[in-house]
Amino acid sequence: MNSPYRSRDNSKLQSNPARTGMALIEEVKRTEVPYGTLALWFLGQESVMIKGDGITIYVDPYVSGDLDDELWRRTYPAAIRPQDIQGVDVCLITHEHKDHMDERTLLPLHRQNPGALVVAPNCCQPLLQGWGIAESQIRVADDRQPLELFSKLRITPIAAAHEQLERDDSGKPKYVGYVLELNGVTLYHAGDTVVFPELIEEVAALQPDLALLPINGRDYFRERRGIVGNMDYREAAEFAYAIQADTVIPLHYDLFAVNAEKPGYFVDYIYEHFPEQKCHVMARAERFIYASPRAFLGS
Repeated sequence: MNSPYRSRDNSKLQSNPARTGMALIEEVKRTEVPYGTLALWFLGQESVMIKGDGITIYVDPYVSGDLDDELWRRTYPAAIRPQDIQGVDVCLITHEHKDHMDERTLLPLHRQNPGALVVAPNCCQPLLQGWGIAESQIRVADDRQPLELFSKLRITPIAAAHEQLERDDSGKPKYVGYVLELNGVTLYHAGDTVVFPELIEEVAALQPDLALLPINGRDYFRERRGIVGNMDYREAAEFAYAIQADTVIPLHYDLFAVNAEKPGYFVDYIYEHFPEQKCHVMARAERFIYASPRAFLGS
């Protein structure tokens, strides 16, 4: 299947040493941001790197090759390789689907960053431990219990519905998003989810500055093929406005032709319906510096 996201710029992405591979990892290491700001890098799908106050966080890192099923072929190569990953303090996993919890990425990440903590839903623990990640390095994502790490990072897991709200026998959610409070910024990474009333209420109460939301949607024909869906671009725009996020970034639209969306639709919808809502579409491997309203105000 030809993909609308297979662009002529792929060769530039692969050959530009300033934006790929170890050069990108070095850029992350060198980047330091002032209070009230966070640095983000986009790796495709829902994979992002986040840095603030000396802490580097990976969310759903998926930078290996194609998945086993022929249906799931990448429309462009990863900007970094698993063996490039260094300097990770925390790795957040939203759920166990292979393009979010990728063994071929997580094993090298763990080997090269043995001190990194992995936060994941409780149902992911057996698989993570089977891959050799020690129980002591795993923190359970429970929406009833925020996590305090390194005395300067607060993580609040948020139950997600992909497409259903599911919990295990102990009441812990099987799918989550995360609200991060770091360096004077509150960031919400939704993971994979549809919109439901409690989600709006819980996230709005935490007053996120920056929201990272899936926009690929769902439909009958994809469901028949076993493709589990998310909020679509209209819902994502409405959700960002409902939670009063300062800035919104779309995710989960670019990596698989069979489950893609055009981010321009998202931007157009925001422009037409919420013209004062700030949004940003990240380029592949881009470093984006988010500045909150509290940035640069001095102490």
